Amino acid sequence: MQDIIDSWHINNRIHLYLLQSLEPAALEARSSSKGRTVGEQFAHMHNVRLMWLKAAAPDLLEGLTKLDKETRIEKAVLETELNRSADAVAALLERGYNDGRIKGFKPHPSAFFAYLISHEGHHRGQIMLSLKQAGFKTDQKVQFGLWEWGVR
Repeated sequence: MQDIIDSWHINNRIHLYLLQSLEPAALEARSSSKGRTVGEQFAHMHNVRLMWLKAAAPDLLEGLTKLDKETRIEKAVLETELNRSADAVAALLERGYNDGRIKGFKPHPSAFFAYLISHEGHHRGQIMLSLKQAGFKTDQKVQFGLWEWGVR
């Protein structure tokens, strides 16, 4: 179980590594097919975490804030909220492994973990595409760094 919790936190640190590399204006970047801005993509990942917490363990929502359209999306806010929701989801995963299930999700906690990683990886890819299409160059070191899970 600890490997899964550690991997979840690495996933979050990868998000933060990318976020910290961006200039503030990049949060407004949007892909050519429209959709969410880069900042809204990060906020969406946080908000989906909250959605699952609300369904599976509402007590873990204490102190967490949904990032809605009225919230000014800034790097510091995203970093703080992503860290808070990552910790809460880690607690949910730990409970799920101890109980053998995640309330409202089937078949088991490992599938829930895989679902979350898949969902967030999808959005991280959308973020990279949006940055590229909007003309924001992502440093090659950062591009490779997104895959360096052993050092994040």
